[in-house]
Amino acid sequence: MIAWIRFALTAALVAAGLIILCIGVFGVFRFHYAANRMHASALNDTLGLGLCLLGLAVSAPDGFTAAKIVLVVVFMWISSPVASHLLCRLEVETNEDREQYMTVRDSLTQAQPKEGEQ
Repeated sequence: MIAWIRFALTAALVAAGLIILCIGVFGVFRFHYAANRMHASALNDTLGLGLCLLGLAVSAPDGFTAAKIVLVVVFMWISSPVASHLLCRLEVETNEDREQYMTVRDSLTQAQPKEGEQ
């Protein structure tokens, strides 16, 4: 009985993860700007792959293997958003044509208001 519950929980987590991964891949190909693509891929990594790995942790044969898989999930949840943020920030700072995709307010190039103006 417990084996069937573990199997059902594993199948549900892996299926949910695969559905989210497929939706994320569609988002990566759908968006045109690199920052939007990075956002879709970061959500894809964090949630989809996390659910798949948690499903594998449920079906692990022993507790040590499950703990290692959970540690991989925790490391991925910490590192993936940070890495995608840094890549997106690099894209925003180095892309010359970013004004056509978003509103850019650069504090260094904006004119400072004169006295009496707001």
